[in-house]
Amino acid sequence: MDFSLQNHQSFIGRPAKDLPTPSLVLSKPILEKNTQQLLEDVKNLGIAFRPHVKTLKSLEVTRMMLGNGQHRKIVASTLCEIRGAIPLVNEGILDECLYGLPIYPSALPALTELSQSLKILLMVDNEAHIDILESYATTSGITMPWPVFIKVDVGSHRAGLETSSGALRALVKRAEGSTAVEVEGFYCHAGHSYAARSVEEARAVLKAELDGVVAASGLLDVEGERKVVVSIGSTPTAHVVSALRACLPGHLVLEVHAGNYPANDLQQVCTGLVHESQQAVRIAAEVCSVYPGRNEALVNAGTVALSKETSALPGFGDVAGSPHWSVVRMSQEHGILGTAGDERVEEKFRVGQRVYLYCQHACITAAQYHVYYVVDEEDVVRETWVPWKGW
Repeated sequence: MDFSLQNHQSFIGRPAKDLPTPSLVLSKPILEKNTQQLLEDVKNLGIAFRPHVKTLKSLEVTRMMLGNGQHRKIVASTLCEIRGAIPLVNEGILDECLYGLPIYPSALPALTELSQSLKILLMVDNEAHIDILESYATTSGITMPWPVFIKVDVGSHRAGLETSSGALRALVKRAEGSTAVEVEGFYCHAGHSYAARSVEEARAVLKAELDGVVAASGLLDVEGERKVVVSIGSTPTAHVVSALRACLPGHLVLEVHAGNYPANDLQQVCTGLVHESQQAVRIAAEVCSVYPGRNEALVNAGTVALSKETSALPGFGDVAGSPHWSVVRMSQEHGILGTAGDERVEEKFRVGQRVYLYCQHACITAAQYHVYYVVDEEDVVRETWVPWKGW
């Protein structure tokens, strides 16, 4: 069993420098500030908000993202995340969860069981999904339709259908004619917004998101008082959500979703919308050896501890407080620190030295750790949070 999972509470009250390595260190002051900013933005705009729980998968962070019940809906990428969030239903601050992957057969029994505790919405982007849900309704005896979001592709090309696609029109028509589903709205995720490098570029992606789901919603035959949700967002576009002043048709309800923003990471720093100081996650590691001949050092944080995600910044992780030094190569448990600058490694690092690394993609990095060590402004561990693991 992981050492931290067995002993994490023994580190409460101790400085981060005493933690075993590698460990995930989470700054609660930065986390709270990042989370509160987006809550204030959506409040000022008077729009709905649905946080994605995929990054720091824990009750504590999810409760914070919901504003302790100010918002009552989430997006989840795994069944484990939905199960993990059930205590928030029991607390009375969570009512609804969208399962964020296009639906597949083996997930339906578990989602049916979970729907006894909270409202479950499904994602569809293919007529085959309607076939699956109709077949499941027949075999399971379920008579109530599943509420669904239809996924729209606004440029990420990960999941969803483009608004110009005849397949989208056919899917909407098929969904409206099926007794197994009820269309709740249209959803898009602008993953390509991570390539934005300015506020203006992020705003342009945000506008494309909104235009895409609004256009898709026009394919619905809306009658009477029926409301249709258009759900947009990603962390880069969420950072500029205050620019949203859209005049939507009266039957549309605007919702924003985002997930990475409480943590932030080097990919977000690259957008120009996040400062390095807004990164809540650091990985504690130790220098295992120093190699003056090649001007590199070895740390005990490799691919498993960091992931092989990259960005416009070089390497797989930056050394906090040491500009220009990064993890330039990795193997499973080994990370190699290097620099393109003139500093000499023997003057910068020593064997046994503790270093803290900013990660490229907090969502993937955080998934490797069994415990989050939560520190205060003085870098003292005040809490330990155990995340949801697996699928």
